[in-house]
Amino acid sequence: MTRHQPEPEPQRQPEPDTGRDPAAPAGRATPAPDPAELPGGAAVEAEGIGLKGPRGWVFREVTVEAAPGSVVALTGASGTGRTCLLLALTGRMKLTEGEARVGGLRLRKQAAAVRRTAALAHVPGVDDLEPSLTVGEHLRERVLLQRRYGTAPLAALKAALRSPRQRRADARRVHDEALAAAGLDLATLPKAPRTAVRDLERLERLRLCVALALIGRPRLIAVDDVDLKLSAPLREEAWALLASVAASGVTVLAVCGEAPAALPGDVPLVVVVTDRATGARTAEEAPAEPAPKADDTDETEKETADALAETGRA
Repeated sequence: MTRHQPEPEPQRQPEPDTGRDPAAPAGRATPAPDPAELPGGAAVEAEGIGLKGPRGWVFREVTVEAAPGSVVALTGASGTGRTCLLLALTGRMKLTEGEARVGGLRLRKQAAAVRRTAALAHVPGVDDLEPSLTVGEHLRERVLLQRRYGTAPLAALKAALRSPRQRRADARRVHDEALAAAGLDLATLPKAPRTAVRDLERLERLRLCVALALIGRPRLIAVDDVDLKLSAPLREEAWALLASVAASGVTVLAVCGEAPAALPGDVPLVVVVTDRATGARTAEEAPAEPAPKADDTDETEKETADALAETGRA
């Protein structure tokens, strides 16, 4: 009687790595993560960017290279396109030339994604606070807007399914974290949360703007006129505030009249000097030049005002 030997099982060859989740349906690759939703700060890389307005070039030949968690100081004379450069790097103004990436996103083709990544903390003429509202009202309004418009659909659905008590607790936690990061203690204000914005000192208003921006947990925040009308001690406090925000991992773009020599805690500092003739240069490349003429300054301020009005309407 002949016995049949069992045939050996064929060896399985390892499947090539296609980048697809094994649990996902066949034929569907796992989508790449959205750079706007990645944790940490956003790197800023720009080369030869420029913006042209109705009356000519606002800035041109700008080169910026900043790592995540850096402070980028945009400094120069008034009317040299500093605010427009700030808005362009956050996706609020459309570039005319050059290439730039913010957090891995191409600025000229993915401006909407850049706007979700970057938040405006203090840009007069674009995101002004309402003087008659109180500090608490501004904070509650921002939390509600962030819950309604600033979260992904799935996260918004999960939040809607929570009980009112849980939603209030979540809002309070986000509210307290933003205030702590901005260094704003409501108990020290004249009327605590009921203090009107018009009664705040300039540095307190800056801290409130930073707290409102951090509620959305951005990867980059933009601040205009950091040192405007501030004494030397208050100027140091303002830069210390921005340095602490950058130390937490959030990249900071800041327009200023004069950049500091260094920041507390060895936070990386990148200085870009705007120049009417050449657009912008690094601090090492910018030579000393005479002050611009009054006519040139007036013309440039008109261009900036037109650009800010257009951005506010948008």
